Amino acid sequence: MKSHVVKRSIVVEGHKTSVSLEDEFWTAVKEIAAERRETLSDLVGHIDGDRTHGNLSSSIRLFVLEYYRSRHERPA
Repeated sequence: MKSHVVKRSIVVEGHKTSVSLEDEFWTAVKEIAAERRETLSDLVGHIDGDRTHGNLSSSIRLFVLEYYRSRHERPA
């Protein structure tokens, strides 16, 4: 079975790097950047700066998951 993970290049903090993400996560992070009125590079830079362990691709996936989870939380 072929992997649906695609390697993409992006400039973060002035340095070119690559991330390997599924199309759905790539689309989601672009949508979040647009909602926040940030460039994709700026948002990924913030994600990169906030990570304490793991690779950037994993950090982006976790950021997207937490972003959408927090939007759907309901008060107890």
